[in-house]
Amino acid sequence: MASTPDGGSRFAQEVREAVTGRAALLVIGALALQLAFVISYIGAFHSPRPKEIPIGVVAPRQIAGSLVDKLAALPGDPLDPRAIRDRAQARRLIDERDLDGALIVDPRGDTDTLLVATGSGASLAQATEAVVARAEKAEGRTLKVVDVNPAAVGDARGLSSFYLVVGWCVGGYLCAAILAVSAGARPANPHRAVIRLGAIAVYAVVAGLLGAVIAGPALGALPAGLLGLWGLGALVVLAVGALTLAFQGLAGIVGIGLAIAVVVVLGNPSAGGAYPYPLLPPFWRAIGPALPPGAGTWSARSLAYFHGNALTCPLLVLSAWAAGGAAVTLIGAARRARRRPAGPA
Repeated sequence: MASTPDGGSRFAQEVREAVTGRAALLVIGALALQLAFVISYIGAFHSPRPKEIPIGVVAPRQIAGSLVDKLAALPGDPLDPRAIRDRAQARRLIDERDLDGALIVDPRGDTDTLLVATGSGASLAQATEAVVARAEKAEGRTLKVVDVNPAAVGDARGLSSFYLVVGWCVGGYLCAAILAVSAGARPANPHRAVIRLGAIAVYAVVAGLLGAVIAGPALGALPAGLLGLWGLGALVVLAVGALTLAFQGLAGIVGIGLAIAVVVVLGNPSAGGAYPYPLLPPFWRAIGPALPPGAGTWSARSLAYFHGNALTCPLLVLSAWAAGGAAVTLIGAARRARRRPAGPA
């Protein structure tokens, strides 16, 4: 009978040795990350609703103002309409990504034309068409839809840009994580930090090129120039790799989880991939353009379908993540080097 307490004590000791306190905390952190993933993705995607889709209205001057007011007053504010001069201006503003569509009113008939761009995402074009068609029906008019910037045949629903950027992001944080696992999460001095950043930069150049080749010439999914996509891919991978190194320098191995939280949990559902920004809830719409997946997805679509327009802001976002991550990594390494005791002469 006395063996039972001894056996229970030995088992408890084995549990304590097998599952350390640090491991238990990491498991709890993993659970929190998993729940955040579920909340973020379901929160972003469970009920897409159009909100303030920027749309132009081309109509005779005497009715343009009232028509814009009617569209702006639709329940739920699905449209953000504004009067524009003519069809040519509508096309230009769509190409420049200032508008997601344009309604061209025919004053001599009862059929109007809606210009959309499925290159920005099929779900956005469909939502715009549905809202405008209901408004036209209420006025006793019919609607003809013209896709002025269509997605490529090999780019189903305009999602290839998003998936390409997701792949680049995965490569960026996996490369940084592998460096942490193989050589320690925190580089001991600035020289080692520079070496890690250099390794990620080389990886980024290779990963950017291979991703661009696969999406472009190999599969014909994105009709963008190879050099443009290559440069974008290298910048995306470098940005995500640098921010992962920075998080690792600040929090050790936990930094990998922090990078996943920023890039995957928050960044992917807010990137405007499956549902572009006007279809996302306010929180995800607000953070998407400021995170690498959103900036990368917008840039890839601009390169593929909009003649490289509207690239300045997203490229600045990616550059800021890359530069900021590198700076934090180097500063952290320099501080650790100063705190290390000097070795024997």
